Amino acid sequence: MGKSKRGESQEGAATLPDGVFAASLTPLQEGYAVDFGLLKQHVLWLLSNGCDGVALFGTTGEANSLSNTERMVGLDAMMEAAVAPKQLLVGTGSCAAAETVALTRHAVHHGVGGVLVLPPFYYKNPSDEGLFAFYDHVIQEVGESDLAVYLYHIPPVSQIPFSHSLVERLLKRYPKTVVGVKDSGGDFAHMQSIRTAFPELQLFAGTERFLLDVLRIGGKGCISATVNVSSLQAARVYSAWRKNQEGSELLQAELTRMRRALEPFPMIPALKALASQRTGVSSWRSPCPPLMPLDSDQCEQLFQATEGVLPR
Repeated sequence: MGKSKRGESQEGAATLPDGVFAASLTPLQEGYAVDFGLLKQHVLWLLSNGCDGVALFGTTGEANSLSNTERMVGLDAMMEAAVAPKQLLVGTGSCAAAETVALTRHAVHHGVGGVLVLPPFYYKNPSDEGLFAFYDHVIQEVGESDLAVYLYHIPPVSQIPFSHSLVERLLKRYPKTVVGVKDSGGDFAHMQSIRTAFPELQLFAGTERFLLDVLRIGGKGCISATVNVSSLQAARVYSAWRKNQEGSELLQAELTRMRRALEPFPMIPALKALASQRTGVSSWRSPCPPLMPLDSDQCEQLFQATEGVLPR
């Protein structure tokens, strides 16, 4: 497949399955190199414990602390582990357009279900015109008809929200390529506004606290950091909703209680501490600097806070 001309109609890409996605953690070795073997084990564990898919190298995966080579080799490792590519959403965002293009091409080559593209976040208060130019350039340079772009709305971290006018312009230019939004803004009203204004987009909540609410308004599910430890509980909510079973609200309340138990702690170090506790692998505890692992007192507080809330 070659590049499409600007504005040319495209057949469109296959999109992600509905349901529960973990925003995967990235395990590290000594010296902060990615432990690709442990990453394969973790992704396979997630997919066998309730997840419909996995998002690699997003915020929780510490992507912006990793090199492009590590991110590409990590995806290659998933293919070696026979992970179904359509179950993967791969973070390819970077402040450098050329790096985003390279990462996106690599992901599309592997046939992944979609790419999650952060806005270029270093320069603050960019215009919609500048943001459109960035995405326009990336899509044109990749130029593949099976490219599926998911916009990554995470203003608490990026400090760059997606305006409705920008989303509308991207959809008008690339209706078969821009296919979804991961909304990690933490504001359900914003999710509702995206769903109302752009019903053609796949909407995923960035936290399982809103899983049932998003499903009820026609969204597709959640892509969440804490699904690294709550995958089975989140899957039960999704299954109950799909089967129209009673008790989905109670299951959601339990899932929300789990999420809230984790929120007082630094999220990535806390999740890595819990992964270490589950697996017995001490190296799981290490994040990339400037993030730091929880100390022993913090770990004890975390384990006490999640006792009886998370499966052990």
